[in-house]
Amino acid sequence: MNRYPLWKYILLVVVTLIGLLFAFPNLYPSVPAVQVVATDKNQTVGNTIVEQVNKALTEKSIPANKVDTDPKGKSLVFHFDSPDAQLAAQVAMNKSLGNQYKTALNLAPTTPEWLNSANAQPMKLGLDLRGGVHFLMEVDMTVAIDKALDRHKEEFRSFLRDKKLRYKGVKRVSDHLVVVFKEAAVRDEARTVLKREYRNDIEFLDEDSDKGFGLKATLTPLNIKNAKKFILQQNIITLRRKLNSTGLTEPIIQQQGLERIVVQLPGVQDPSIVKEKLSGTATLEFRLVDEGNDPFQAKSTGSIPSGSKLFTERNGSPILLKRQVILSGDSITNAAAGFDQNQQPSVNITLDAKGAKRFARVTGKNIQKLMAVVYIEDKYITTKNDDGTINKKRITKKEVINVARIQDRLSKRFQITGLDSPQESHGLAEDLRAGALAAPVYIVEERTVGPSLGADNIKAGFNSVIIGFILVLIFMAFYYRVFGLVANLALTLNLVLIVAFLSIFQATLTLPGIAGIVLTVGMAVDANVLIYERIKEELRNGLTSQAAIHSGYEKAFSTIADANITTLIAAIVLFGMGTGPIQGFATTLAIGIASSMFTAILGTRAIINLIYGGKKVAKLQIQPFWKGGV
Repeated sequence: MNRYPLWKYILLVVVTLIGLLFAFPNLYPSVPAVQVVATDKNQTVGNTIVEQVNKALTEKSIPANKVDTDPKGKSLVFHFDSPDAQLAAQVAMNKSLGNQYKTALNLAPTTPEWLNSANAQPMKLGLDLRGGVHFLMEVDMTVAIDKALDRHKEEFRSFLRDKKLRYKGVKRVSDHLVVVFKEAAVRDEARTVLKREYRNDIEFLDEDSDKGFGLKATLTPLNIKNAKKFILQQNIITLRRKLNSTGLTEPIIQQQGLERIVVQLPGVQDPSIVKEKLSGTATLEFRLVDEGNDPFQAKSTGSIPSGSKLFTERNGSPILLKRQVILSGDSITNAAAGFDQNQQPSVNITLDAKGAKRFARVTGKNIQKLMAVVYIEDKYITTKNDDGTINKKRITKKEVINVARIQDRLSKRFQITGLDSPQESHGLAEDLRAGALAAPVYIVEERTVGPSLGADNIKAGFNSVIIGFILVLIFMAFYYRVFGLVANLALTLNLVLIVAFLSIFQATLTLPGIAGIVLTVGMAVDANVLIYERIKEELRNGLTSQAAIHSGYEKAFSTIADANITTLIAAIVLFGMGTGPIQGFATTLAIGIASSMFTAILGTRAIINLIYGGKKVAKLQIQPFWKGGV
């Protein structure tokens, strides 16, 4: 009795070894570091900059322990012994590098290469533990409404033409659209078919005027909410791509409400290095050139021909382009830097199916005509008034980077040339891959958490876990003797597994997460207490030692499962309904519950079976010392 099959022992050993492997990297702390990136996004950093920085550091007697280089040439990270050396090194670097490069205080991992090769990484630490920068960003949701209305405006025109319903025009009026008809009967028929097509998205009301019989189209609250939700999710995806491309630490990006996004960069101490990436967006537009009018005359007189817009080329020359956009950056699915047949820098573009179809149709109809590529860069600059209100200023830069004659019908893949350097082609390809923000964002709150405060929080959290852990160990050892020592081994393995799970899934540990671990330490032995008290009860009822052990584990299981499942449900609800710190607490609590079930039932049973299984036992060491054995 009380013997386990071999496979259960093998499972326990394998889980323990995997847990130790992935928990081990957390014993290697991050070290102070200084990151170097180019001010111009088209520049790269390489060996020349490493030599220049090392020379400056040697002159100041501040040796760098290690230098991490980005394979893409986007950044360098110099490791140092202490925060004092880190700060002194940043001053020396800034003096040596000038304005061409930016430096930022950071924390760099020191995980050995053999652990990296096994893909064993330390868990992420949140802003409150590691220090770093925090941004609260607001999305300009008026753009979401504008985009939805503009989309429906074009849809109405196509839909009514397909239905052969003649209308005078579709115009935008404030926050709604108005479709004007010559006849009331046609308006009534149009209302019927449009309501059927847009029954959940748009409300239609009659609005007559001296210009004709109007049909007012207003977005429903549900449609507006869905449009905002879509814009917010698209912006989160784009921001993550942009920040990942900088070579900085993995960002934490979370939704807050329906209009705000929280961006946290643990370990980064200089917010200026990422603010440009957060608030700026770049995209392309393709337009036909207005070859029938003089752009210089249009610029000097200020009289722009109807159907055209005045732009500026990179050399400062004016150029007239058609108002209609052939293709925008929204249709670009991939972009890669390369060289054309003349070995000049270029960007190879890949379009989605819809964009490729439209591009092929327009270019096919305009062979031998000029087409221009317009580079558009948007930035938001925010300032705070004395009363705390935010002033937003949007700066848009538009320039024509390429003009070429259409030689053939273009489709899904084509090439952009006319770029100044390979660095510019790499930068443009990077921006296009990340994509343009679905709606502009601006920073409404910015704060920096120092690494010293994060270190204090780690120390306090670590001490709380250790103190709680030791007190539980002492209680279990004194109160349940041998069985208590077995429970202590299971509790130790439980802590290892929690850390390993957080590391494997790269979950972010915060102070509330540490609170979840402390709570788990106390709860983890609950299952063993229930089992051990059941064993003692069975012994008092006259069962043999072997029968009491078997009965204790079997009969206590349902109670343990019920208690843990209800707590797990609460943790899942907290994770689903909460944000930020609440999710951190729920994550560690849920992981702790799952691992404690494994260690308290399977783990302790395996050890007890090794000690007592299949043996004649006179009494079990399961009572406190002052009561003697049972």
